[in-house]
Amino acid sequence: MLERIRAYYEGDTPEAQRFRYALLVFDLVTILFVIVTSFFPRTRGVEIADVLFGVLILADFGIRLALEEKRTRYFTRLSSWADIVAVLSFLAPIAGEGLGFLRILRTLRLLHTYELLARLRQDFRAFRENEDVVLATVNLGVFLFVMTGLIYATQAGINPEIGNYADALYFTVTTLTTTGFGDITLTGPWGRLLSVGVMIFGVTLFLRLAQVVIRPTKVRQECSKCGLVLHDADAVHCKHCGATIRIRTEGGV
Repeated sequence: MLERIRAYYEGDTPEAQRFRYALLVFDLVTILFVIVTSFFPRTRGVEIADVLFGVLILADFGIRLALEEKRTRYFTRLSSWADIVAVLSFLAPIAGEGLGFLRILRTLRLLHTYELLARLRQDFRAFRENEDVVLATVNLGVFLFVMTGLIYATQAGINPEIGNYADALYFTVTTLTTTGFGDITLTGPWGRLLSVGVMIFGVTLFLRLAQVVIRPTKVRQECSKCGLVLHDADAVHCKHCGATIRIRTEGGV
């Protein structure tokens, strides 16, 4: 039985590939659930859905742990602890709402999708040709969601200006882009410290990720001599073998 499950998680059959894509869809659904439910009062139905998500994530975590040959190493991975925190977050209604804010870390579960890179390259030509931009966009989206979730988790309920994820996202984007309209501010000493952290660390990382999306630092141009694919955008010679390369630019070749 265990080997059959391993085939789904680690195999290369069409069934295994569809299973891993289904896990990716599940990750996206849970994130959408977290966002959408922030706009509505908590009901019994939402709490039941939380528990169901938590049980499914717990089952997935248990299977991955059972399949791991070196289980001690499994707990050194950030994605593993993200799963643990996500389970606690979605099962929070059992223990009370005190753990509810942990659900923002469910976003880190997207890191598991990086295991699908090889499959995505094989299945989608557009992904192969624009992999750097796609990954940079994913990283930027994850970063924005984590920052928004952190602000929402610490300010919702105590700051009347932040009542849902849309308010938190609005504040996050205006701060990271240095627009700063000032119509929403974080309250209290911890809120001000969080604002300082977003401005100092967040803006720098945000601009870096946005730059990679708009203008990637590397371009794909296979060297005819050694086969190296990634080169600097202004490269004239291959840095591996020294052969002349011809990278197409806006001004010609």
